[in-house]
Amino acid sequence: MQGEKELLDALYDAVIAGNMQKARKIAEQIVQRGLSVNVALEKMKDAIRAVDEKYERKEYFIVDVASSASAMREAFKILEPHLQVESAKVVGKVVIGSLKGNVQSLGKDIVAATLRAAGLDVVDLGVDVSPNTFVDAAVREKARIIAISISIEETIPLLKEVVILLRKRRLSNKIKTIIGGQAVSEKTCKEYNVDAYAKDAWDCAKKVQQLLNDIS
Repeated sequence: MQGEKELLDALYDAVIAGNMQKARKIAEQIVQRGLSVNVALEKMKDAIRAVDEKYERKEYFIVDVASSASAMREAFKILEPHLQVESAKVVGKVVIGSLKGNVQSLGKDIVAATLRAAGLDVVDLGVDVSPNTFVDAAVREKARIIAISISIEETIPLLKEVVILLRKRRLSNKIKTIIGGQAVSEKTCKEYNVDAYAKDAWDCAKKVQQLLNDIS
């Protein structure tokens, strides 16, 4: 029987190779053996980073990246119900999406799953979401939080529209905003008057809970 390290390494390799069947099978073994799902998820994130680097070095083409993302999603379906997030008591509703111009959904999908595991009601708006759509959805769904994923730097200025729309509709005290993704930082958060910045999925779960506490 493979040890935990060997199993995690095999998962890493399966994601890099874009082998959906193998990634799913290894994920099932991880769950059956009661190994840390959070650690497995971190390993897959490392693999996707390595795939991105291969793409940048032109060792991988877009079809290879898509295969690796599919392998990760396949494994993630198995792992998601077993995610462990501290403090699952806070109940609140979050609308989440990738900002207009951003079509990469993997990071956002991981965050959405982590928020659900933390006991939150999550409405996923998908990718390429306009500022108006974020605000309208939050109002319609009676959500207290808008979570925005941004992986492309050029789209950051659209954040201003989200903040202005909330202010115009006098919702700034009722609906809080949080951003994350490789194109943004704590500096972006301050510059655009966003309520919080999350460096990863678990940080997002924690910050969302803090924001909900601040509202109530």
